[in-house]
Amino acid sequence: MSTSVHRAPSSSSSPSPSPTQPHILDNAAWAALTGPHAHLAERVGRAARYPTDVSPFTALEDPADPRAWDDLAALVGPGTVTAVTAAPSVPAGWEIEESGAGVQLVDTALFAEPAPEAVRLGPADVPEILDLITLTQPGPFLPRTVELGTYLGIRDRGRLIALAGERLRPPGWTEISAVCTHPDHRGRGLATRLVRAVAAGIRERGDTPFLHAAASNTRAIRLYESIGFTLRRRTQFTLVRTPGGRPEEKA
Repeated sequence: MSTSVHRAPSSSSSPSPSPTQPHILDNAAWAALTGPHAHLAERVGRAARYPTDVSPFTALEDPADPRAWDDLAALVGPGTVTAVTAAPSVPAGWEIEESGAGVQLVDTALFAEPAPEAVRLGPADVPEILDLITLTQPGPFLPRTVELGTYLGIRDRGRLIALAGERLRPPGWTEISAVCTHPDHRGRGLATRLVRAVAAGIRERGDTPFLHAAASNTRAIRLYESIGFTLRRRTQFTLVRTPGGRPEEKA
């Protein structure tokens, strides 16, 4: 990673879509799975998902299209619980198992710079990453999530104490995710340094950082807004069960 400092791009570098056209971040998972992450995608027609050990997310080309929901059912199987993005409602026969409000924020004024103390994390670090994720609960992280992009960590006497990395990658954008700090080391600005460092790498390849947070996590939202992110829209995280017999009910 370069040691140069990266400031937020001007607003003219990220043109806004026409008011009549949806923004690519409105369906970021679909844009990623049919774009830069297409090599990871498992797809049936108008539905796609990540491998179940990479990310829990599935996506629909158009959540208003019943055919896309049919394709999703074929992709994941009957009676299966799966996480669906960008879907405000589900068709008849589907069940909502869990739903939560979220927010999507985009980089508008972030000061991005490398963190000299940060180290690149890879497959060998996954057990330690999973331990930190379990302790801090920043969101889903699976054994192969590190394949989605760059993950950076900060260590203290060899122990991983802070983490941030890249998740969804729609064309022109990259999501910053898994931002967390061990409770014993909070208050030192570690998360902010890692967010800035991950953002510097994102900017290096010409993408714009964005991120998601639970709407209830007001502390994190205030932090992100204070360092240069702006609320773009409110989102809904939904776990749904596909129609048909539940797997445990099968003979």
